[in-house]
Amino acid sequence: MNSKITKSAMILSLVGLSSGLFAQDSTSAADRFSKKDFRTWSIGLHGGMLTPHTVFRGKNNDFSTPTENWGYGGYIKKQIIPSFGIQADFLAGNVEGLRATTPSTTAGTGTELADSRFKSHVEWAASVSGNFTIANLSMNQKRSVLSPYVTGGIGYMSSNAETTGIVGGGKGYTEDWFVPIGAGLKFGLTKAVNLDLGYTVNFVKDDNFDGYVSGNRNDNFSYAHAGIEIALGKKGTSQLANYSAVAALREASAAESAELRRALSTAEQNAARDREALMQELGDDDNDGVANKFDKCAGTTAGTVVDGSGCPLKGPTTVVRERVIVTEADRKVVNEAIKNLEFELGKATIASKSYSTLDRVAALLVEKNFSLKLAGHTDNTGSMALNLRLSKDRAEAVKAYLVSKGANASRIEATGYGPNQPIASNATAEGRQQNRRVEFSLF
Repeated sequence: MNSKITKSAMILSLVGLSSGLFAQDSTSAADRFSKKDFRTWSIGLHGGMLTPHTVFRGKNNDFSTPTENWGYGGYIKKQIIPSFGIQADFLAGNVEGLRATTPSTTAGTGTELADSRFKSHVEWAASVSGNFTIANLSMNQKRSVLSPYVTGGIGYMSSNAETTGIVGGGKGYTEDWFVPIGAGLKFGLTKAVNLDLGYTVNFVKDDNFDGYVSGNRNDNFSYAHAGIEIALGKKGTSQLANYSAVAALREASAAESAELRRALSTAEQNAARDREALMQELGDDDNDGVANKFDKCAGTTAGTVVDGSGCPLKGPTTVVRERVIVTEADRKVVNEAIKNLEFELGKATIASKSYSTLDRVAALLVEKNFSLKLAGHTDNTGSMALNLRLSKDRAEAVKAYLVSKGANASRIEATGYGPNQPIASNATAEGRQQNRRVEFSLF
């Protein structure tokens, strides 16, 4: 009596353990998947063949000739992550075999009892197993269609055995532990339904499972089954067990690539628009020497003498030029501006750190009415057409800045030479940096 109470308590503990595992929210990698997006609970029903013949021991059991009987069962499963779930299984049916083999007393094999047989009735067998999805064969769809798996766990069963042709054979109903090891393949029929094909070998602890104690402790039986698994949860969502991480990664990579291509296309369009706007601003539609951006009197007549804002000078238009003397101090101001001049990479936009020295050059031009030639140069990286345009744009950008500070536009000439006049070798990074320059010539 006490023995049965103890075993019953162990069964309840086993069921409680499985319920506890199911109830807990996993803190593993599955938390990366939103519960609202996947179904994690499922139930299964199956039927198949029970036999003492297994892939591990063949016919080397206590009875040499196995027979097949129908069995049935079901399970409830909680999927933790796409590759792992925990399930509670139930199984019942009959296991039957013929021709008991007596233990060998000498070298060689034992003797078969031709008219002997056994029939073990599995009243119930309950187990808790881990279900491992060992591969996901869907490369293009996030919901896989084909999912092979393996299972392994521990269980407890109630069974009895009837024997014929064996003296002292048979047993009443007893309860004992067993270890189920299995493998299978699931086919996803819909988002909620799988066809489940499986094979399980159950290793029984009791040597008297078949009613015949041979001393070999090799009692076991197999169960080949087919069934249906139904996922529980929100309608329209897929099962977490069928989630293909490979396909999801491919989809995410494709989306990121498309977004990157859109971003690059937008950047190229913006750059083209900026270049067009810059060329318009630096252009001189009325040919008075003042860029459109700073020309406050657009459309002046050709040959009109204008000031730095592009407006006609009042009074006599005859320009009297005096002798210009450039001192060493003047050249020093210009040289500092050259050394400090920087542009944004690949653009004609002057870096703000260059403004202070350019301001001194502009003040020098206003004070002494100097003329200035700006010559833009690049290295040989990129096409000739691009380098010629970039060198011209940078020289024009410097001219535009100086004019905005009050310098006379008619006294500033901006020219671009591209890579045609290098001062160092383009074979080294240092040489290419020296070749990317704007030269100032005061006169």
